[in-house]
Amino acid sequence: MKTVLKFLVLAVLIINLTNCNNRQYRKEINNETSQLSGKIIIFHAGSLTVPFRMLSDSFQKIYPQVKIQLEAAGSAASARKITELGRKCDIMASADYTIINRMLIPDYADWNIKFAGNEMVIGYHEQSRYADQINENNWYEILLKDNVNYGRSDPNSDPCGYRSILTIKLLEKYYNKPGITEKFLAKDQRFIRPKETDLLALIESNTIDYLFIYSSVAKQHKLPYIKLPDTINLKDFDLSKLYKTVEVNIAGEKPGKFHTLYGEPMVYGITILNDAPNYEVALAFVDFILSERGAEVLEINGQPSLVPSYTETFENIPEKLKKYTLNE
Repeated sequence: MKTVLKFLVLAVLIINLTNCNNRQYRKEINNETSQLSGKIIIFHAGSLTVPFRMLSDSFQKIYPQVKIQLEAAGSAASARKITELGRKCDIMASADYTIINRMLIPDYADWNIKFAGNEMVIGYHEQSRYADQINENNWYEILLKDNVNYGRSDPNSDPCGYRSILTIKLLEKYYNKPGITEKFLAKDQRFIRPKETDLLALIESNTIDYLFIYSSVAKQHKLPYIKLPDTINLKDFDLSKLYKTVEVNIAGEKPGKFHTLYGEPMVYGITILNDAPNYEVALAFVDFILSERGAEVLEINGQPSLVPSYTETFENIPEKLKKYTLNE
């Protein structure tokens, strides 16, 4: 009952905050731009589904002639829709900013803004085996039990997938658990899914007991979760050098080719495609996402804003968006 009450109170606060901010935002932009219209398509990380739905609903109330089509997928899979399938979209928002740098710039996009963070946790449900025993110190022992099922996302399509492996490798290296990575990767492969949010149905149906997930997704879906030490959760920027001591290979753009990715703190990135069909609306919506209003929505949903942030592409950032960046 307390949980339901807290949820209702939070929902009311979000609605009031959003309505208030929408009125203020409309007042601010009335003198800056003409009435926007048309459709934009956004390819985005699965972990951005809830905040982007809230932001798009708010934006469309301000601009009722705008239609926003949201399409969630693993971030690497989203980029391949552009590079391999030739699909058109206006905005790409990735759970890992390096995907935009590596797969889209310079052929498909010119710039990349880092805008949000996150951290790895272990999600579960009340009926999970050993739910009354699991904690920060024994979670890996419980997930490796023969009668426990755990899920993770595909490292070749989703950043959460390779971040799960990096987390396990950090555990092995810094907590002296030789061979534990091999054990994790060999176990429960049938529960690997294209993106981390695909695992929610498995946890809700009790098909799996635990999953590697972002803290924001666990919070948004009211999942209990185990917080991991900063030394392995890929959250702390002060531990960047430590994270970088582990690596993982993922599939490259061509068969038989691989990319080596090193551990680093989680950073989300966003860009507008060079051939965006509705550039003006896309620019306005990215401005909305990066604004204080957008930061509030991200924070409410468990994703800390990193704006303003340094970018290697400062010279190519649209003037309207440079206020959200710092020049490296």
